[in-house]
Amino acid sequence: MMAAKLIVKDLGVRPYDEIWQQMKRFTDERNESTPDELWLVQHPGVYTLGQTGKQEHVLDAGNIPVLKTDRGGQVTYHGPGQLVCYLLLDIRRLGIGVRDLVTAIEASVIQLLARHNVDASSKPDAPGVYVEGKKVAALGLRIRKGRSYHGLSLNVDMDLAPFSNIDPCGYPGLEVTDTRRLGIKAGITEISRELTDILCSEFGYHAHPTK
Repeated sequence: MMAAKLIVKDLGVRPYDEIWQQMKRFTDERNESTPDELWLVQHPGVYTLGQTGKQEHVLDAGNIPVLKTDRGGQVTYHGPGQLVCYLLLDIRRLGIGVRDLVTAIEASVIQLLARHNVDASSKPDAPGVYVEGKKVAALGLRIRKGRSYHGLSLNVDMDLAPFSNIDPCGYPGLEVTDTRRLGIKAGITEISRELTDILCSEFGYHAHPTK
């Protein structure tokens, strides 16, 4: 059976709100034959609140904007040096459910870190990927008419200080880390390429990179 095509777009550094609106538009306009897409991007500093996100988990935003979004989950931070992967997938066509999707994304990050000799794990009650209790990757998804958008953020080499001004993912005192602090020397370009390969393998795609 021929592998499904996945369009991979490296978008560079782009404002969160701009990409969010583009994701919604893509999801609304796609049809049964539209290929799935993976968008790789970094965002200028921004806090985002999920659909059920509580403002009280933003302790002190300072001069960092706070946006209420339509993804799942509570509050997180996006900033330069963090790889954000938006998965625009027709999960109905893939024949998987939301739990399968979350598990596959977490497994892909865990596999990526294992390639660099870092032992990571997921938590049943708190989506994401953790190393020795510290969160290195966060998940937040939205499913509309059997199609997903939003996705995964992986801390690679970033200023982690803004996380101390929120309860990350709604958990007071939750510590965060990034791949550089875990001893991984690979930069965001290499990490991005590796994670794309793993995600394609996990979901059975053949990648078609584009700009």
